[in-house]
Amino acid sequence: MIVPVAPVLELEDVRKSFGSQAALVGASFSLGPAERLALLGPNGAGKTTLIRCLAGRTRPDAGQIRMLGQAIGSGGVRDFLGVVPQEIAVYSDLTTRENLTVFGRFHGLRGRILRERVRWALGWTGLEPRSSDLVGTFSGGMKRRVNLACGVLHRPKVLLLDEPTVGVDPQSREQIFRMLEELSEAGTAILLTTHHLDEAQTNSDRIVIIDRGAVVASGTFDDLVRETVGGDRVVRLRVDRPLDEAAEPALNRHRGGDDGSAIRRAGDHVLTARIGDVARELPGLIRTVREAGYGVDDVEVRSPSLHHVFLHLTGRQLRD
Repeated sequence: MIVPVAPVLELEDVRKSFGSQAALVGASFSLGPAERLALLGPNGAGKTTLIRCLAGRTRPDAGQIRMLGQAIGSGGVRDFLGVVPQEIAVYSDLTTRENLTVFGRFHGLRGRILRERVRWALGWTGLEPRSSDLVGTFSGGMKRRVNLACGVLHRPKVLLLDEPTVGVDPQSREQIFRMLEELSEAGTAILLTTHHLDEAQTNSDRIVIIDRGAVVASGTFDDLVRETVGGDRVVRLRVDRPLDEAAEPALNRHRGGDDGSAIRRAGDHVLTARIGDVARELPGLIRTVREAGYGVDDVEVRSPSLHHVFLHLTGRQLRD
């Protein structure tokens, strides 16, 4: 018999308004042990308010938030929560080691345990060689790593991350997600918000999309693709000579495809088509183009991405 694993964080029908403006209108989801969950949404969707409620900085008007089975406002339960805000929240006029020591004390660490955790954090961030340097002299990516370390010195069971890679270069982004993967493997459950959809797609176990204060989708990336845009791939073929106006209908008559698999003219030298099974359908598609008298110079197969899912669920309209 499979015993269900209790979530470490649960939100049930959470509601919050600021005057007449509703920010959350009944948000519900859960976070499992050691799970990496990405919370996504357009500007104004309610993400920031939700994170503030989870961090205890804003009190919901209604609903329940439980961590490890207890209300989030309970005294002892907050010791198991780590919060890393979007803004860099470290002391620029202190060294790396001094920052870690100060934040460790904020979290109640003392003596040998504090020294061990500071030593661990310096190795984890790769900043041991810069331990005596002022943080104010660091690059944005290095400051982000210090910021992250300060939030996890006390080994939280749940970590809230708000846009952890804002303003950092690709190398720093990769390092930060390697650090987060280590935390997850050690048992920390991670909830992060990000506007980088590629980060959410490749660095999370599950995705929650919120819009207009409510959860509109929740599941793995594959689940969300299957439930929204479907699993078809888009194929782009670049041919060796200009396509004339009769090319598209002629190719489709020759192929005998229906609307779902029709070949479309997408430029003077470009054709597109949707296919479900790449191994089975792509060779026939290329053969059809060649039999029609066109050489194929290049083939690109595009799979559905989280970008397509996100726009499908939240629309293309700009948000303030």
